[in-house]
Amino acid sequence: MDFPTDFMMGSVNNISSTKKNNTELSTEDFLQIMAASIKMPSMPGESGGSSGGGETDYLAQLAQFNTLDQLTTVSETLNMNVLMTQQQQALSLLNKEVKVAGAESGFVTGTVDKVKFDQGYATIQVDGKDYTLNDILEVSEQA
Repeated sequence: MDFPTDFMMGSVNNISSTKKNNTELSTEDFLQIMAASIKMPSMPGESGGSSGGGETDYLAQLAQFNTLDQLTTVSETLNMNVLMTQQQQALSLLNKEVKVAGAESGFVTGTVDKVKFDQGYATIQVDGKDYTLNDILEVSEQA
């Protein structure tokens, strides 16, 4: 999953506003290609153009193109929502006692002292060490 590097917690900027690659075909580009193809007569042996049937092929392709574009937008929005939900979950862990899986030391139990964000991803700090949310095994109220 690729998130923008300038993401700020609580940002309302949509991921889709990030720069698009020049090699991507926009809907407007597709419409221009379709219009040019419909205007130009077909060469012998080619389908499309004004020989009949080509226009409907382009319309079907346009519908598929728009569907793909909309699915991409929905996917980006869902990814952003997942990221923001993860951030909210991390913030709710502040001052809670957690049991996390430590690399060398097995299990570590302690209080979440701090929540950090790196490129939108949340990490928690327990006893001065950073852990991802995937490392959490248990959460409880502070004793």
